[in-house]
Amino acid sequence: MNIKLSQEQIGQRIAKLRKMKGLSQEDLAKSVKISRPSLAQIELGNRSVDVLEFQRLSMVLGFSLDDFMSRDFSVSQDTEGKAESKIKKADERISVPTLKVSKFKNVLLYILERCAGKPNVGETVLYKLLYFSDFNYYELYEEHLTGAKYRKLPYGPVPQKLDTIIGQMMESGQIKRIKTEYFGKIQTRYIPLTKADLKELRASEKEVIDKVIEQLSDWSAAAISNYSHKDMPWVASKEGEEINYELAFYRDAPFSVRNYGDEIEEQ
Repeated sequence: MNIKLSQEQIGQRIAKLRKMKGLSQEDLAKSVKISRPSLAQIELGNRSVDVLEFQRLSMVLGFSLDDFMSRDFSVSQDTEGKAESKIKKADERISVPTLKVSKFKNVLLYILERCAGKPNVGETVLYKLLYFSDFNYYELYEEHLTGAKYRKLPYGPVPQKLDTIIGQMMESGQIKRIKTEYFGKIQTRYIPLTKADLKELRASEKEVIDKVIEQLSDWSAAAISNYSHKDMPWVASKEGEEINYELAFYRDAPFSVRNYGDEIEEQ
């Protein structure tokens, strides 16, 4: 018996079938001639699927439209379990970040060199510049920049182990912590005492950081915090939990930094 499915139900079924086939979002998107963000939005239930797209999906994923729309539709549990296990392992190899301490310190020093003189750049703005540098780089290159892990906290994403790294850098004379008054509030700031080792930064990494600095470093703490609260990785994460880098691929404008090309599919 066929039923009327919600966009969310359709998206969930497509995602299950994709995983059963062992396909990445990129693989499936190319096969059905839509962009990866479009497929991501379909799987999240935020975008409808037209008839032509359904036909292409049915051919690639191997289902009939009647079966797909039926109340009793199910994915083979054995096959799905094996496929999801395989994909989960592959995703873990790709997305689980490992902190690169030296790289993190140099990124932090580089940002401070460029921004420490700006009166608005206290801890809150600094955390967000680090966050957007890391997540923008991952969205663009599917590789980790610093490998820092971020948690969803009330004031926005905050890198873990930052206090430990800051402590090490203060002890080694790389940075200095100061307290200043800014618009009537006490602000914690960091001053670089040494220069970043630019040999530690690839040209692609420096380019991403520069763009983040250009776009966001003049924003107030409140403005950049509010902006980060609308970014999909933060929105889709639970309070207090680690933010998954893979969520960067679910971004919409103006947060997405990847050029996916036109949304018009080839006929």
